[in-house]
Amino acid sequence: MLPSHSRIGQRGVGRGLPSRLLRARKSRLSIKFVRKPGEGGGLTLPPPKRLGRSRARGRSGGGGWMRGRMEPEPDLELLLQEARESIEAAQSYRRELGQRLQGLQAAQRQIKESASQTRDVLRQHFNDLKGTLRKLLDERLVSLLQEVDIIEQETIKPLDDCQKLIEHGVNTAEDLVREGEIAILGGVGEKNEKLWSFTKKASHIQLDSLPEVPLLVDVPCLSAQLDDSILTIVKDQIFNHGTVASRPPVQIEELIEKPGGIIVRWCKVDDDFTAQDYRLQFRKSTSNHFEDVYVGSETEFIVLHIDPNVDYQFRVCARGDGRQEWSPWSVPQMGHSTLVPHEWTAGFEGYSLSSRRNIALRNDSQATGVLYSSAPTYFCGQTLTFRVETVGQPDRRDSIGVCVEKQNGYDSLQRDQAVCIGTNGAVFVNGKEMTNQLPAVTSGSTVTFDMEAVTLVTTNNNDTGNFKLRVTISSNNSFSKLKPERNA
Repeated sequence: MLPSHSRIGQRGVGRGLPSRLLRARKSRLSIKFVRKPGEGGGLTLPPPKRLGRSRARGRSGGGGWMRGRMEPEPDLELLLQEARESIEAAQSYRRELGQRLQGLQAAQRQIKESASQTRDVLRQHFNDLKGTLRKLLDERLVSLLQEVDIIEQETIKPLDDCQKLIEHGVNTAEDLVREGEIAILGGVGEKNEKLWSFTKKASHIQLDSLPEVPLLVDVPCLSAQLDDSILTIVKDQIFNHGTVASRPPVQIEELIEKPGGIIVRWCKVDDDFTAQDYRLQFRKSTSNHFEDVYVGSETEFIVLHIDPNVDYQFRVCARGDGRQEWSPWSVPQMGHSTLVPHEWTAGFEGYSLSSRRNIALRNDSQATGVLYSSAPTYFCGQTLTFRVETVGQPDRRDSIGVCVEKQNGYDSLQRDQAVCIGTNGAVFVNGKEMTNQLPAVTSGSTVTFDMEAVTLVTTNNNDTGNFKLRVTISSNNSFSKLKPERNA
């Protein structure tokens, strides 16, 4: 019940690149402040009620008439309720701002760290060339460093302004919370006046307007494109050597976990860039060095031999059509697989296994029996693929398949609670040969199993949980759908 290669797993390790209101174009950022009434419990306070006016006429001490205005006393309960709502809205506003501040600081770190790394790369590269072209290279180095500084300053400034705005909002919210608490806890004589003043002040502060903070993939990630063949280039070309890119032309789009592997998918984010080849690298999160795992024209690749529940980093770059140098690396993405790799049971007499226990070879031993997987690692909803590398003398008992549970004492999978295909293409379900038949299994053949649970419809309300397992077997270009009589 175990494949030499598995091709289907579960999705959800990574996601596509999102679209945000904040976009960075040509190394410049424009920040939009969006009003989100339903986010974070933001509340727009109503203006204070207008108090009615009344005129009073009375006798003055001199016998004349006195004209004045009297304002009725505001409703204390209403003011208390508005004050509490204002405090709650300010606290929620402060939390939302804190989260956006963290995202903003991560974006700032990416710009600064990539700028620092780019400077290091530029310095190291040009120092290697200074032996023969010191003066010319020094001039170009200064020019490129200035370009890095300009890009960093232009792209950091909007983020710095946004940070100041967020910090100001945090201070305002804290002051508002403090003033509201004082107003609520004030003395009886002065409580109305303080609550009135606090409510009026809170109504003029927008507690539901939050700044948009960019994702890391939406802000510049500076890097340098360099060519080590500069020594063969003439003097006039030296001044055009190297560029500073604020964004790579490709980004990792999705990471999909597989048993013992991860599918990595990437896409172009620069429509003006024509890619000829892609280069994928990965490393464990504890390692300091990336290693190449794929170079080619495809936009996805399955990285095998992944240890389960271990974090890995992936990055990709591209080579333009007709170019020799590679583009800047994408923003590294973290992923892991929780699915245990398929392995054959070790130590079973009559079979020899590869070092990773995913390939089994039957030897000339006279021992008989079924070689099972070391654990039940195949589940409904997955696709299981066996690939036959070579075949020997066939036997009618030879078969490849899946079973509900391991049962000793059998010399074949052609038994109850199992679905398999024989070397001649015959299909067996629960030990019975079906009428439909697939092509014979030969060297290079692939046999694929797809399994899903089908709930049985019953008229007995107390009979719940019954289902059948629907198994689809395909061999090369042929397939067969089967329903083993297996009830839960």
